[in-house]
Amino acid sequence: MLKNKNMCAQKHAQCHIMEEGGQQKTGPNLHGLFGKKTGQAVGFTYTDANKKKSIAWGEDTLIQYLENPKKSIPGTKIIFASINKVERADLIAYLKKATNG
Repeated sequence: MLKNKNMCAQKHAQCHIMEEGGQQKTGPNLHGLFGKKTGQAVGFTYTDANKKKSIAWGEDTLIQYLENPKKSIPGTKIIFASINKVERADLIAYLKKATNG
């Protein structure tokens, strides 16, 4: 259940766009995120760590990643502070809807 849609949208919109065909920002376009493998968004320059990790994004992988991105994918260039468990659940619910997951 999404408790704070505005917080999720604001935090994510700073670095990502979710619309199909949208321009990359600081982070990759997340349209169709669920089921895609790490490091695969067309037109975004990823670290080798992201390209080689080769995990599919889903609720479980996002929970781990959002808890500690640099532990989940050592060598990633993301600048993101961990968010608490409730915020992670809200963000994942938001992403599922916003990215057509």
